[in-house]
Amino acid sequence: MPELPEVETVRRGLAPVMEGSTIQKVHLRRDGLRFPFPENFAERLSGRKIVSAGRRAKYLVVDLDDGQVLVMHLGMSGSFRIEMGEEVEVPGVFHHPRSETRNHDHVVIELESPFGAASIIYNDPRRFGFMDMVARDSMEGHRHFASLGVEPTGNSLDGEVLARLFAGRSMPLKAALLDQRLVAGLGNIYVCEALWHAGLSPRRKASTITRKDGKPTERLSLLATSIRNVIAEAIEAGGSSLRDHRQTDGSLGYFQHSFCVYDQEGKPCRHSGCSGIIRRIVQSGRSTFFCPVCQR
Repeated sequence: MPELPEVETVRRGLAPVMEGSTIQKVHLRRDGLRFPFPENFAERLSGRKIVSAGRRAKYLVVDLDDGQVLVMHLGMSGSFRIEMGEEVEVPGVFHHPRSETRNHDHVVIELESPFGAASIIYNDPRRFGFMDMVARDSMEGHRHFASLGVEPTGNSLDGEVLARLFAGRSMPLKAALLDQRLVAGLGNIYVCEALWHAGLSPRRKASTITRKDGKPTERLSLLATSIRNVIAEAIEAGGSSLRDHRQTDGSLGYFQHSFCVYDQEGKPCRHSGCSGIIRRIVQSGRSTFFCPVCQR
């Protein structure tokens, strides 16, 4: 499943072509993906002007000029391809083959963009992604978004916020960070990385790094900073590029080459002066990578 940095890199690739464009026509190659398409989906999109292309957690949110929002989720293998005339931009070095089977092109959105005619093609071999339409003024209460927590980007996530979210919670720290009701958009990879940078054990109880008066400890503030930094670095590098994720231009990002702990089982810990060896354990059915020496 793509994590927040992957989704953000897709948004950044789509935005220049989509924003300010008018949707000319939408072609649906099937009745739905993970869920059926909304009623009259293609007709409701046709003729609409795209105001902005944004993101909330792992959802792409495209605001239209009629107050509706096109909501898109990549699922496990979804990706977009941008075509303009005869040109298809697919630069980059491929570490894994990209899905080029046109049988998996399920949605084609024809645009009249500021740069001329363009097509946005959604390809999804596993069909775990989905698309929906939501009114902007009721979006925060919609089932996709109502239970989402704080975004782990910018200054919205800090030690004070985490202290409030973790107070009284006996769940493991990793489980708390993966709870989308608390922090929206974090996934397995970047939680492992952030915990390593902060020197915190993934098995530690979440409530143990908050003070009795509800204030954050120094280590909790460091965790908030580590989360923001890891996410920002991953976005800048283009995402992790694991498995099926591709940027919108078809290329792979390279943040995976700078993983400090994720998928590094058996390798020496990279913290200066640490003699630990990275271990892998399973928590709630997911692999967790950490250093048992310096992560306490």
